Amino acid sequence: MLLKFIRKTFCVFQQMRMDFFRRKCTKRAKNSMGSFGVGLRVNSPSIFTKNVTVGDYCNFNGMEIGGRGNVSFGDYFHSGSGCQIITENHNYEGSMIPYDDTFVVKNVTIGDCVWFGDKVLVVGNVNIGEGAIIAAGSVVCKDVPPLAIVGGNPATIIKYRDKDHYYRLKLEGRFN
Repeated sequence: MLLKFIRKTFCVFQQMRMDFFRRKCTKRAKNSMGSFGVGLRVNSPSIFTKNVTVGDYCNFNGMEIGGRGNVSFGDYFHSGSGCQIITENHNYEGSMIPYDDTFVVKNVTIGDCVWFGDKVLVVGNVNIGEGAIIAAGSVVCKDVPPLAIVGGNPATIIKYRDKDHYYRLKLEGRFN
């Protein structure tokens, strides 16, 4: 009986600790983003820039966004841990080799209901369509069509989500 009480108390304490940590991470993210919608959740340390706009009910589990490019997230975005978006590169076509002192800035647009697995890397000048799923460990360097499931380095289309099923759930408002 005592052991059961101790376990339950420990679980409650752990949940309170996790909630505090999540609130702290979310507050830091809100202070660094350009704009964000309602229901933002940042569950672990993440780095954002002022050039980031986030839609409603987005969920980050460890995201690092670097560079001066604009990054736009649609509603209901979810990420795994260790994800990165790079929006600025050295200029290799400049006045020196291998690159000069200037940078090339590129934007990233991510549609509604997109899900990144763990350790996804996205480079600039990419659009990721609504409902896309990016498999863990993928490197996205080209546009991803809506409802596509992509994976690999570079990320290629594995298959597409069931369009009728996806839009029926969306119409019913069944979001996570």
